[in-house]
Amino acid sequence: MKINRISVESALASLKSSARGLDSAEAARRRAEYGENRLEKIEREPPWLRCLKQFTSFFAVILWVAAGIAFLAEWRGPGAGMALLGVAIVGVILINGMFSFWQEYRAERAIAALARLLPSYATALRDGIAVQLASEQLVPGDIVLLQEGDQISADCRVIESHGLRVNEATVTGEPAARDKDAREAAGDDLLASRNVVLAGTLAVAGSAQALVFATGMRTEFGRIAQLTQVTAVPLSPLQFEIVRLSRLVAALAALLGAAFFAFGLALGLPFWTNFIFAIGIIVANVPEGLLPTVTLALAMATQRMAKRNALIRHLPAVETLGSVTVICTDKTGTLTRNRMHVKRLYFADGACDYDAARFAAAPGYACRRLFEVARHCHALRTVVVDGDPQLVGDPMEITLLQMARALPGGELDYPRRDEIAFDSDRKRFSTLHDTPAGSVLYCKGALEAVLPLCAALEAPAGVTPLAAGDRERFRAAEAAFAHDGMRVLAFAYRTLAADVPRGQWETQLTLAGLIGLADPVRLEVPAAIRACHAAGIRVIMVTGDHPQTALAIAREIGLVQSVRPRVITGDELARLTDAQLQVALDEPEILFARVGANQKMVIVAALQRKNHIVAATGDGVNDAPALKRADIGIAMAISGTDVAKEAADMILLDDNFASIVAAIEEGRAVFDNIRKFLTYILTSNIPELVPYLAFALFRIPLPLTIMQILAVDLGTDMLPALALGAERSAPGGMARPPRPRSERLLSWPLLARAYLFLGALEATAAMAAFFFVLARGGWSYGEPLAASDPLYLAATAACFGAIVTMQVVNVFLCRHASRSAFDFGLLSNPLILWGVAFEAGLAAAIIYTPLGNEVFGTAPLDAVFWLFVLPFALAMLVAEEARKWVVRYRAARHQRP
Repeated sequence: MKINRISVESALASLKSSARGLDSAEAARRRAEYGENRLEKIEREPPWLRCLKQFTSFFAVILWVAAGIAFLAEWRGPGAGMALLGVAIVGVILINGMFSFWQEYRAERAIAALARLLPSYATALRDGIAVQLASEQLVPGDIVLLQEGDQISADCRVIESHGLRVNEATVTGEPAARDKDAREAAGDDLLASRNVVLAGTLAVAGSAQALVFATGMRTEFGRIAQLTQVTAVPLSPLQFEIVRLSRLVAALAALLGAAFFAFGLALGLPFWTNFIFAIGIIVANVPEGLLPTVTLALAMATQRMAKRNALIRHLPAVETLGSVTVICTDKTGTLTRNRMHVKRLYFADGACDYDAARFAAAPGYACRRLFEVARHCHALRTVVVDGDPQLVGDPMEITLLQMARALPGGELDYPRRDEIAFDSDRKRFSTLHDTPAGSVLYCKGALEAVLPLCAALEAPAGVTPLAAGDRERFRAAEAAFAHDGMRVLAFAYRTLAADVPRGQWETQLTLAGLIGLADPVRLEVPAAIRACHAAGIRVIMVTGDHPQTALAIAREIGLVQSVRPRVITGDELARLTDAQLQVALDEPEILFARVGANQKMVIVAALQRKNHIVAATGDGVNDAPALKRADIGIAMAISGTDVAKEAADMILLDDNFASIVAAIEEGRAVFDNIRKFLTYILTSNIPELVPYLAFALFRIPLPLTIMQILAVDLGTDMLPALALGAERSAPGGMARPPRPRSERLLSWPLLARAYLFLGALEATAAMAAFFFVLARGGWSYGEPLAASDPLYLAATAACFGAIVTMQVVNVFLCRHASRSAFDFGLLSNPLILWGVAFEAGLAAAIIYTPLGNEVFGTAPLDAVFWLFVLPFALAMLVAEEARKWVVRYRAARHQRP
């Protein structure tokens, strides 16, 4: 009979386990027998196939065609040097493809390594003690302790349940959570059984103990995984833009090549001369390093974000971060330190500051009842982590429990029999315990949720009826606590008779008092809020706390500065229509308090309808829908549940709001870096193109050979371009409005700067250098030069050397579109210096070594040439700095009132 159809005792016996769980030795033996509790890697494309695909990109196809034509030309007319050209183009394809594959593979491995920073854990009974261990270590027969927010790591038979509800959408496809209990099932279907929880599903409410009966690939989730192949991941906006740009540029290159080939034929150029001309046009316009540089920029951004405590789960999130316009943030743990301490108490006879020594000496009866509720009414559990017993759960509950245990009688822990789970609608949590006085229900939660359920009040003289005046006094006390920035909880209890139905447990309660807890603001948050405002990013607090508490914290961190900001409570939000909410969001300062997690999604959706790019934070189970709906879902690593982490795009390793701002800064840098790289490589296209136009139009010797173009694009330019793709975020990146999502990478201003300004300056220098060497050698216009003539070889080397020299200057100019190159420290990006050194060394090898001369068709140049080129490089530096100054001046004038 299946495990779901037998009793708890029989289920335990069938796996030779007990309510104490397995002993450590038996668990180790079973782990060796059954293997680790993890899914085998789902089949995907092998690395060799992914590597081959790098050689079939649109850029590569164009170059393959060019190489094929070159080899065909060599076959038709041997000795023209076309075979060497074909080999060179194939070499370009191989180098570019291998480099692209290496970068993609490296990025993939980096993301996988970062994901291992957040391993999945489970709590199991070993030797009768609750132990936290990696989920991979679970074996059949283990007893696991499940709690709200846990991701279930194995198929389990429930043996004890306290309001457990599980979302099984990952296995069954059904989004609604289902109740789970320990009763035997009537049928064999595990998926339909109330007493079975499956690996890969999520506990969304309550708690339970469950017996593991299947792990790894033997689970239902594992069987599904075996039948499922990885589907193609949809392209992100940036990836789509890169593909669009690649096809556009490659198609343009092919079109220009064909057009100029026809143009050359019309001018009467010899066929093979004209062919070389067309191939040169194509090669000059294909930015071979584009794809690997984009991959490098994204991969390095994720690495930098991880160092700043922001773990990216999905690579496309890197780009979206740069467009964020609104951050919807929680308060506790994100804006504050989540280090609660009890600050003030309120009883029937008034308020008092909490003093542990004073209450330990003379707690009083009313105080004892309040602390009794605080000691028992919690969802904490003690777990052994690395041999050290630790309380695991909500930091606020840990604070309350530690406070209660430090007082007389705090060592008494009455056995828990049942509980009624907390949720954002109830705003309270209750536990039922067996005490010497009988069954007692302890309840804590928001005052507005607990007070209506109370009929009596714990007073110094004894329990008295709760009068209307008492209710008003407690509400006023709560408001005063909240005004001082404290989180306020009400505590109540009730002795239950055996015949009271569960639905009436939380009635006729006795109010024991209030506790005000203070949570200090994170020191980094005020500066982070100012940075968001400077960056044009709106920050909206969305919290479940009292409105006055939220407002006090908002003022302390600088989020609210006006006298009367708009504060919307959850009840008010529920009454607003979509249109009314969107109008309310136009308020310059607004915050939401006492809202449920489901209402957070309503707020996110309203902001998105206003065309905002929304980042939302969350840590609870009920936050998952809002995290999924937001453009960037951000979960907390420390306080966040597994459910929230699974739904998020980014995880804050330190739960700190300031880390969000740091991640946005890095996200903006990625887009900027790709534009820097594009500007740099597109600039060199013009001095590579102009020599071919001059060759065709003015009947001069070809100033630059195809081999020399390849030497620039895949040799001297490559490392400096990659260094620009790896630039850190520049100062001032957070001092401008967010980038519109519709903004294109290849904008008209970028093209104008690269082609019409910087490119034109480089082309002027390249052609001047070519004619300078020819003139010094006595060449006259119209005089033919053989391809092997030393003067011609030196002249082409001069054109090549001038382009490289200008690109050395250009890499520093491209570090920012408007800031001066002198604003950046020389060592602020060491990769640029290494790139320039490599560029200069490779150029020297091409010009001054016999091998370089033979392969690339060059000849050594004397020192006079470099003195001739230097003024052109300085002129480009001065001209670009002047242009940037004009841009800055106009921007400053525009900002003046």
